[in-house]
Amino acid sequence: MSHRRSAIALTAALLALAAGTAQAQMYRSVGPDGRVTYSDKPPASANLSQQTAGASGGAGSGGSALPYELNRVAQRYPVTLYTGKDCAPCNSGRNLLVNRGIPFSEKTVTTNDDIAALKRLGGDGSLPMLTIGGQRLTGFADADWSRYLDAAGYPQTSQLPSGYQRPAAAPLVTVKAVPAPAANAGTAADTAAPAEAAPAVSPTRRNSDNPAGIRF
Repeated sequence: MSHRRSAIALTAALLALAAGTAQAQMYRSVGPDGRVTYSDKPPASANLSQQTAGASGGAGSGGSALPYELNRVAQRYPVTLYTGKDCAPCNSGRNLLVNRGIPFSEKTVTTNDDIAALKRLGGDGSLPMLTIGGQRLTGFADADWSRYLDAAGYPQTSQLPSGYQRPAAAPLVTVKAVPAPAANAGTAADTAAPAEAAPAVSPTRRNSDNPAGIRF
């Protein structure tokens, strides 16, 4: 009976893992009118480095050099760790992933925007949170994390190449302010300096001594 329950639990874990891929990065944009919007896609004006830094997945900078089987699992069930500042359980969770050789990306949750984005991803605000594909695990539990990593197909001992570099932790929300449109330039007539008015000249009265009306 216990074997059957274990099989059912493992099947449920696999189904949860295959449910979908959690978004590892959210972007907060502030428009010219002050309106704030959230999106899992970077703003059109975001540069290439922001786009690649926010990509979901856990292969990291050495993803192309990962062994075939490990890279295949990492692409199918990317691992993302959400951590906070001065969080001992977060450190324990990170150490488990590092010691086991799991390629993962880390997102820090420090601001109110980060917390709001974490809840939009399905978290309850508690840290650490681990996503393996579409599976979310809130709070650190060595046995639970290991069980889901096993179910996803990650090796129990590190297979990372010696030159592998884990990507640096990045904020969950990337703030990108949308620049306000430049004010319309005035017309040439409006912007040109006004011409200096000619001094008023009182007409010179012509008389018999100055018939041409010449003014000196």
